[in-house]
Amino acid sequence: MADQYRLTPEMLVPRMGEYLVHKGLITHEGLQNALDYQQESMAKGIPILLGQALIDLKLIERAELDQAVTEQIIQLRSALQAANRTLERRVEERTAELQKALERLSELNQLKANFVSNISHELRTPLTHIKGYIELLVTESLGKISEEQRHALQVSQQSAAKLEELIQDLIMVSLASRGELSILQEDVDIRRLSNLAIKSSAAKAQERGVNLHAIIDEDVPLVQADSQKIAWVLNQLVDNGVKFTPSGGSVVVSVTREGENLIIVSVTDTGIGIPSHRLEDIFESFHQLDSSPTRRYNGTGLGLSLVRQIIEAHGSMLEVQSTEGRGSTFKFPLLAVAESK
Repeated sequence: MADQYRLTPEMLVPRMGEYLVHKGLITHEGLQNALDYQQESMAKGIPILLGQALIDLKLIERAELDQAVTEQIIQLRSALQAANRTLERRVEERTAELQKALERLSELNQLKANFVSNISHELRTPLTHIKGYIELLVTESLGKISEEQRHALQVSQQSAAKLEELIQDLIMVSLASRGELSILQEDVDIRRLSNLAIKSSAAKAQERGVNLHAIIDEDVPLVQADSQKIAWVLNQLVDNGVKFTPSGGSVVVSVTREGENLIIVSVTDTGIGIPSHRLEDIFESFHQLDSSPTRRYNGTGLGLSLVRQIIEAHGSMLEVQSTEGRGSTFKFPLLAVAESK
């Protein structure tokens, strides 16, 4: 019985009966008789192939059947080879198209980086003039001003300062995109930077009704980092936390020691959170999760992109944990400075 299930050439050939009729080796009536015979055998529990049924009924000779099976297999093999060649050609064409698209995307990214860099540097000169003349007016170096005029000039100063920060961010984006973001490693008091970040956003937090505080271990040593850039990262994360946390919520900056060599810095808020499927989107430059004209939160979409690039430039990694509607945590490790013995 086992021999009846052994793989044979005939099993590899589909629609053998139609092929034999087409070749003129059997008639339609003969094929139907063989199919009926095959079904009767199956009903008796005796599996039988169509070719064997034709031979048993003496409708075809074994040699003719074998020849037909061989022809079919050769045709199938040729068709398969042709299909493989077509598939390989399509894969090669598609790969070439994708390579060209990748090269074009790289060119566009470079053009964008160059444009951002050029426009940022061009904006600096006129902004310097604007700030200088506003300062002369505020200090009354160019004549007396009224209190109302002083207030207007102070508002202009604040706007100019924000614009200067944006230009600096754009310059950092262009440097990072070209792999030219330099990191000056030095011994940094991360506790001090964390407290300064808290103070920097304290007024904004109070205005929004957000509780802002720090939890810092007492035995935290100095860390190896770029003081200016890590300060920027902390300010950005704290500012984001305050911005996206509703009144009554909280933002906590935490600095803890983990083992002998690592210091873990984290910023946790109880804000709106981020959908899990969009966690990577927040790190795209100039990208906003809410890009509608009526969006509630302002911003350029540069902050978190730069935060991650600065952290990665330190040889570290930014980790994000977030639950939509419940808040987010951004944390990263820094290497502690070895304590002298």
